[in-house]
Amino acid sequence: MIVTFTANPSLDRTACLAVPLTRGGVHRLADITSEPGGKGVNVARAVHLADQPVLAVLPAQRHDPILSALAERGVPYRHVEVPQTVRTNLTLTEADGTTTKLNEPGAVLGQEDAQALLDVLVGACRDASWAVLSGSLPPGAPPDWYAQLVRALRPLGVKIAVDTSDDPLRQLSDAFPDAAPDLLKPNSEELAQLTGADGEALEAAAAAGDPGPSIAAAAVLVERGVTTVMATLGGAGAVLVDAAGAWSALPPPIQVRSTVGAGDSSVAGYVMADIAGLDAAGRLAQAVAYGSGAASLAGSAIPTPAQTNPDAVQVTRRV
Repeated sequence: MIVTFTANPSLDRTACLAVPLTRGGVHRLADITSEPGGKGVNVARAVHLADQPVLAVLPAQRHDPILSALAERGVPYRHVEVPQTVRTNLTLTEADGTTTKLNEPGAVLGQEDAQALLDVLVGACRDASWAVLSGSLPPGAPPDWYAQLVRALRPLGVKIAVDTSDDPLRQLSDAFPDAAPDLLKPNSEELAQLTGADGEALEAAAAAGDPGPSIAAAAVLVERGVTTVMATLGGAGAVLVDAAGAWSALPPPIQVRSTVGAGDSSVAGYVMADIAGLDAAGRLAQAVAYGSGAASLAGSAIPTPAQTNPDAVQVTRRV
């Protein structure tokens, strides 16, 4: 069982533009879609599409549209009743894959709601293999909530993955090694935030064929207690670093249609590969294949296993 936790879920509306976005202009949309979202929800959708056991934990009103959308797709969930509706996020995608996101802050989470969510998460994870904690935190949530959640889950023996950014990520990092997860998935910008590196320089070096700076930055986090760091580097692929070594991966050539959900799909691919017993190179290959599969799909669509090809991912051991 994989349990996902989404503190700040959303209904994700994606509008596709046939021409580049012009600020202040008028555009006619080529297509528009709506999907249940939030990073942990996206991970749950990917796992469900792979016919693997999954449970999505999230806050929502009893009759919130996001719960209906999850039920329609057959994704198992457990929710905590909150007074406000789930936020709606808008994504604009252009023909070349350029993505512009407009995200609402989310419903305010009270102290009792936060405690109820923690209790539900802990209960759900008692028999789980992985807990995936993903996304931003809503207004009202404790800024160090991810550190609190990791500490609460650690006695259960479940492996823990965290994918977040900005202040929640910094707060988690400040609690290392005590609250260090089994998997941390930063992108280049987030990796830079935690290590003092330059995110654009990391991605540029990787694109030029040198993943060394990203590997060195990820290794700093491993030294601070994180078991595995998988840093995604956009079109330059990803690196994976743990105590045993470091690997880099290049994705197969694709036409990027939307980057929404690509990072979430890569987390799902990694976790499922770990449950299947794959080694580090295999886990990284499947993660990158899932991320590339998502990027090749329009809107916020999540890939099925048939839409991924780990064998086409080029993995190289670096250390």
